[in-house]
Amino acid sequence: MAPDAPAPSSPTAVLEVADRPGERVLAFRGTLDTLRVGELWTPAVRAARRAERPLVLDLSGVTYCDTTGAALLVDAERAHGKPARVVGASEKVAGLLERARAAAVVAPRPPLPAQTWRLAATAALRSCTGGVAFIGEVFVALLRLPRRRQMFRAVDLWRVADQAGVRALPLVALLGALMGLILAFQSLIPMRRFGADLYVADLVSISLMRELAALLAAVILAGRTGSAFAAEIGTMKVNQEIDALTTMGVDPVTMLVLPRLLAVALVTPALTVGLELAGLAGMTVVLVGGGIPPSAIASHVTTALVPADLYGGLFKASVFGSAVALIGCRSGMGAGVGPRAVGEAATAAVVGGIIATIMLDGLLAVLFNRLGL
Repeated sequence: MAPDAPAPSSPTAVLEVADRPGERVLAFRGTLDTLRVGELWTPAVRAARRAERPLVLDLSGVTYCDTTGAALLVDAERAHGKPARVVGASEKVAGLLERARAAAVVAPRPPLPAQTWRLAATAALRSCTGGVAFIGEVFVALLRLPRRRQMFRAVDLWRVADQAGVRALPLVALLGALMGLILAFQSLIPMRRFGADLYVADLVSISLMRELAALLAAVILAGRTGSAFAAEIGTMKVNQEIDALTTMGVDPVTMLVLPRLLAVALVTPALTVGLELAGLAGMTVVLVGGGIPPSAIASHVTTALVPADLYGGLFKASVFGSAVALIGCRSGMGAGVGPRAVGEAATAAVVGGIIATIMLDGLLAVLFNRLGL
């Protein structure tokens, strides 16, 4: 705050730097206000930083000082690195300087490499323990669902199924067709050198059924649905609507998380089937353009695929979709406060969903290999 007295008519602000035995003196003269201290800022900070002896701020010649002038004095003291001795200041100027010192915010020092790794490990451990705790809450809510049927809104389940499933079909079909086209085209060129054109159908169909369709469907869900869950629930958290539900005796996990989790777990296999069909159609276009008849393509596809390929892909899709839904809801429920909380929650949902999908895909691939599937 500035002093109550109006600024006098002194048009200038002057800085005099003097070295005395055992100290460096910065003597300020005139009016230290917003209009005049700009030209003094750099010289004052430079002189204070270069001082190897104790710093003295001589304010006996200051006729007026506002908050900007006080900020200049605090900045010079901070550049010196040690508290400065103030002499000649009036009562109002001394009080303003003390309030400026108390309000000054010191930028935190960047952590050392060892501290960075420690902080990252602590954050990762905290995130993992929070995720495990949230999965436990969801499991308990599922067990208690028969006694809390009135808290479970079926209309939310169908709404989420429509948004995450039906409205995502055009995007899924487009991505699947492009993926089938790219895989078939890139595979046809080297396979043709060995006269194995027809085996491109086997390669693409098995890749889509076992791995790619479920993985790409989960990535689409993470970008569309997981972020939407985090933003929607995060907005409710910021607006204290979740606290209001808890106060009224309504379990937020049963009301908000379970409908989204069940809806996504149901629609993800359907999206995977749509992506597989679109990918096979794109592959067929490339192979027919390469001179291979559709009957031969269909024969190779039906011969190469077994029911276990389809069922395994659908199982993976359901697991991936559940993981994406859980991470999206967890990010929303754990959103902080402030204007950036919702955006950070949505970002965490997308990144976490994609990472979890890839990790689960690797684990399931090893498991299926061990089981001989």
